Amino acid sequence: MKIIIAGAGKVGKTLTKELSADGYDITLIDRNSDILETVSNKYDVITYEGNAATVNALSEASIADTDVFIAATSADEVNVLACMTARALNPNVHVIARVRTPEYVSGLLQLQDHFHLSLIINPESEAAIEIAGLLKLPEFTKVEHFSKSRAEIAELKIEDNSRIKNIKLSDFHKRVQAQVLISAILRNGNIILPDGDTIIQENDRLYITGTNEELHTLLNNIGVIKKSVKHVVIAGGSRIAYYLAQNLDQSNIKSTIIEQNEANCRLLAGLLPHSTIIHGDASDHSVLDSEDIEDYDAFVSLTGMDEVNMIASIYAKQKNIPTVITKLGRGGIQELTNMLDLGSIVSPKDLVSMHIVRYVRAIENKEGAALTIHRIADGRVDASEFLVDDSTKHLGTQLKDLHIRDNILINSIARGNRFEIPNGDSTIEKGDIIVILSDDTTTIHQINDIFED
Repeated sequence: MKIIIAGAGKVGKTLTKELSADGYDITLIDRNSDILETVSNKYDVITYEGNAATVNALSEASIADTDVFIAATSADEVNVLACMTARALNPNVHVIARVRTPEYVSGLLQLQDHFHLSLIINPESEAAIEIAGLLKLPEFTKVEHFSKSRAEIAELKIEDNSRIKNIKLSDFHKRVQAQVLISAILRNGNIILPDGDTIIQENDRLYITGTNEELHTLLNNIGVIKKSVKHVVIAGGSRIAYYLAQNLDQSNIKSTIIEQNEANCRLLAGLLPHSTIIHGDASDHSVLDSEDIEDYDAFVSLTGMDEVNMIASIYAKQKNIPTVITKLGRGGIQELTNMLDLGSIVSPKDLVSMHIVRYVRAIENKEGAALTIHRIADGRVDASEFLVDDSTKHLGTQLKDLHIRDNILINSIARGNRFEIPNGDSTIEKGDIIVILSDDTTTIHQINDIFED
């Protein structure tokens, strides 16, 4: 499948990395020749220097035989115009526009069919939805939904006083009395696909599979249920803060936004009548202290600078705020963030990139290919969702009799309305939706790739 990506910024480069790794034929368009040269030296892609909103540039990039066009430049107007031009030159192409301005998004959603936009995606809105979900499930640092939301993989960090610290996985279910599965463990930057002899250690990040009800049973039985979030302090009056405050207001959660720019404060005060807007520098500890931030249920750092967000979140942690969420816009600092206690980390570029990647994979619809792929454990593990069909090998064979490749785990099975944590007696049947975990050394293109024979 041929894909053109317009824009070699954070999102464009992330999409290039992900989609080229999947084997798609990628052409990247940007006006900056230096960036294009850097990308072409790193990935096996075609690059074209030019303005992706022009007929000449799109024609030169072979839009006529392109399957998907993704407009991810820094300018909303360019993205929309580029998508319209692409559709005019190729009526069959799927067009995806990244649009960030709230006024544009609301209007385009109403006119999506008129403009023939296959997908409109807003990084700030996606980040706000992710953060709101974490605030409503404050015990977990990340939650991914599978099998049409019948199952979840949730990330839980093991604290010093955890009731399940230092226990073997073989004793885990007796201790927690919940039908869940520890699918993976991230320990000191290394990924573990555990077995019964694995011992849970302090600072482990567990990736736990189960239904929402069973995950809550787990939390109750190990005593980590937190108080519901009722009031959130937000550092930075960004677009994400605007979307987040709107979302929280609908859930009757109060928000207080600290913003350094006075004009932005006035704008937010007009747009968010139910939020408290404070003019101040969120990187200044005296400002945070003056607002008694330790009395809040949650702290979310959303300024435009990663360094400020990290410092503010570390200070919030020191003030023992129960739930802390940190927005990071830049990649390449994973080792540093692993060493720091920043609470949950949200990356808008990663969220929007994975949303687009899932859309692309879905429209390809290869026989036996993954329905969706989620990246967990800091991108070290793929959780791939497959539909079992007639082409799937070993239908009806018990799992204990199958030869599954190393570093692969059959994580869950959804059959009709029933969800199952598999064991040795489980079987795979036609119509099942199964979730497969694989580490970053193992590639699964189709469901039958998990078998050795």
